[in-house]
Amino acid sequence: MERIRLGNTVFEGENNVYLLQGDETALVDAGVATDPTRQEFVDGLASFGVTPADIDRVFLTHWHYDHAGLAGMIQQAGGATVHVHEADASLVSGAEATFIEDRALQQETFEAWQLPDGPREELLSFLEGHAELAGDDVDVTPFTGGDRFEVNDLELEAIHLPGHSDGLSAFAFEDDGERQAFVGDAILPKYTPNVGGADVRVASPLAKYVDSLVEVVERDWDRALPGHRDPIEEPAERAREIISHHRERTERVIDVLERHGGCDAWTVSHHLFGELDTIHILHGPGEAFAHLDHLERHGVVEREATDYRLVVDDPEIDALFPDP
Repeated sequence: MERIRLGNTVFEGENNVYLLQGDETALVDAGVATDPTRQEFVDGLASFGVTPADIDRVFLTHWHYDHAGLAGMIQQAGGATVHVHEADASLVSGAEATFIEDRALQQETFEAWQLPDGPREELLSFLEGHAELAGDDVDVTPFTGGDRFEVNDLELEAIHLPGHSDGLSAFAFEDDGERQAFVGDAILPKYTPNVGGADVRVASPLAKYVDSLVEVVERDWDRALPGHRDPIEEPAERAREIISHHRERTERVIDVLERHGGCDAWTVSHHLFGELDTIHILHGPGEAFAHLDHLERHGVVEREATDYRLVVDDPEIDALFPDP
């Protein structure tokens, strides 16, 4: 197994594409569809004696452009089979519009979160300038959690870990006695993956993501191979850290509502993160919404139109999050 690192200044920076060679040649993830990244990808493959036409299968951890953008180019080059979880399949294939393309979904989301006109226009301008990052449409082969794939001498097990995206999946395997997994953006070594704004289709985004983090803890892999940056040597501990991070953020959201009364997602986001620009105009209020939604589902807040108001004094935070 080899790692090809691809530049990506738009999102997290330095995507990882994993190359599996043997009787067949496979990839995990495919990078963003910009001309510089496409060339880096071709050059990276060439350093291992591989061309895009040599790729037999591509396993996508999720639909985001920085992970799936080059899948269409790869498939056109040599007919590779592209596997993606059924919840993300229509976005990769082009059968369903992504948030960047879906004006109705954009407007619905902006109204629900109460984005002001200025930030809304800035975000729309940013999104319109990055629509090409999706790359070409793909003929996808959907899978579901629990499906298994034989790739050379490895068996990959698909583990559905929704939250950051609806179909985000890890691929778990054992190699030389070490239990590992390609985890995409389920957990990252430095950043906490965005929840709420990264895929607005996800219902109960924070609850689903916390459940996914508990799954990572319970799997207790020896090593996780993320979609960005370096391997994670203690993935269960990293998942616990991210749960703790969201617990603390929920406390901060409650504090905002205690101090300011009823607030919409944009206002809570402003108190949490301050001024936002570019993609963070989506991710900030999305994160605030995910926490407000979590509190609403647990009866801690009530929503009136677009405002959320505390209805429980001194809520018990431990009841809202597991302690795996």
